[in-house]
Amino acid sequence: MTDVPAKDLPGGVAMPMLGFGTWQIQGDAAHRSVSYALQAGYRHIDTATMYGNEDQVGRALAEASVPRDEVFVTTKLPPGNARRSRATLDESLKALRTDHVDLWLIHWPPRGRTLVPLWRDFLAARDEGLARAIGVSNFSIRQIDEITEATGERPVVNQIPWSPHEYDQDLLDEHTERGIAVEGYSALKSTSLRDPVLTEIAERYDVTTAQVILRWHIDTGVIAIPKSTHQDRIDQNLDLFNFSLTSEEISRINTL
Repeated sequence: MTDVPAKDLPGGVAMPMLGFGTWQIQGDAAHRSVSYALQAGYRHIDTATMYGNEDQVGRALAEASVPRDEVFVTTKLPPGNARRSRATLDESLKALRTDHVDLWLIHWPPRGRTLVPLWRDFLAARDEGLARAIGVSNFSIRQIDEITEATGERPVVNQIPWSPHEYDQDLLDEHTERGIAVEGYSALKSTSLRDPVLTEIAERYDVTTAQVILRWHIDTGVIAIPKSTHQDRIDQNLDLFNFSLTSEEISRINTL
């Protein structure tokens, strides 16, 4: 099995830095794709209540030969469910066929004054063992600081759009200073896979430009969750660990 490096989160939780994303994959395709990803060696699966595929993800997890405690499972709460967060989590756990998730995220900031009360609900779910770690998605640093100052506890992960085009060292530094891991999504969708810098680097290592972008995530400490329904691409997206980028190559990608 591929040895994927992990990001150490507070509380002794190890989060694999490469996961399998499931956004826009539903029905039998979600079941098939997650089942194949687990078979291929992925041990980190990312879903969300709003994706409408938790049941298919749960079915794949239940049928897999991989023990549940070897798979890092993330789901997310839509902010519209802020006032029934615990009930929504219970529904997610039932669909996923598990008694806990490894990471529960607020999918994006809710409107109004529900943000801090919602974060307190997340803290309670973590303390009850329903989520091993809790975090946020699509949050600004200001919003992260707001919930931290109100409760004394910060999220351990912020899942945000991330690609060479969206690279922002200052933003990475802000997260690092707070001890918050950055998890990037839509990296391949947001990047021109024909960019000459990427194609040159890909040719040097005999890999695809998609593999270069995902390796760039790993080498810069950002967690990546590519998604695909094609088995060959699922395999390729995991095949990142027989090469690494030089500091010069990373700098060139950062400037894209």
